[in-house]
Amino acid sequence: MNRALPLLQVAKLSLRYGSNVAVNDVALDVAAGEFVALVGANGAGKSSLFKAIVGLEPVFAGRVVFAGADITSLAAHRRVASGIAFVPEGRWVFRDMSVAENLELGSYLRSGASQRSAVAADLARVLELFPRLAERRAQIAGTLSGGEQQMLAIGRALMASPQLLVLDEPSLGLAPRVVEEIVMVLKQINTERGLSILVAEQNAVLGLGMAQRGYVLNGGRIVLQGDAVELAKERELIDFYLGSSMNENERKVA
Repeated sequence: MNRALPLLQVAKLSLRYGSNVAVNDVALDVAAGEFVALVGANGAGKSSLFKAIVGLEPVFAGRVVFAGADITSLAAHRRVASGIAFVPEGRWVFRDMSVAENLELGSYLRSGASQRSAVAADLARVLELFPRLAERRAQIAGTLSGGEQQMLAIGRALMASPQLLVLDEPSLGLAPRVVEEIVMVLKQINTERGLSILVAEQNAVLGLGMAQRGYVLNGGRIVLQGDAVELAKERELIDFYLGSSMNENERKVA
């Protein structure tokens, strides 16, 4: 894997809300085809960092480079067009629209006759990855279970045909069996399609267990990084930074 030419490179990035420093001098990267986890306790700055990467929050300092281009000042919708798709914490599906309509909106930048066959193929692939969505194509998204809504949010992001999929807390509030299903799909699209994935997880065991490399964020700073398997062995250090968030049983299940 070419570490010299990352697909995504975040360099010395800082983000503030007024006088509050949410992200401080963060550097991370994701190579083409790589699965990277960002783990940290609630309030560590994971969501703020991800919003800066996808263009939903302006950066205070530093830069974001994607596929060799500086996108630090690029609007969020243009980052989608460049190849970045985001699944936010809380899913944020269009609750009054059907499953099919939500998925269709995921491909809104791929209009035109030349894209029709590719979009149709991607839709078929999403429904194959998530059979429950195929069964509920006509169902209103707001009536789905939490796990089904997460599947829909991921499926909608995949309909943009991204090079990089960014997911913020995809396991939050979900039953363990649903989490297992979603993790299996994420691993599958990473290994079979070579899709680069960057995922934030409060559950360090889960996050590092699905990734190849990992970063530990604490107080808005990267405090640990390295091979995911090796990082997972540093339980005392991770426990120190994440505290009780390591206890999966404390997570809310919906």
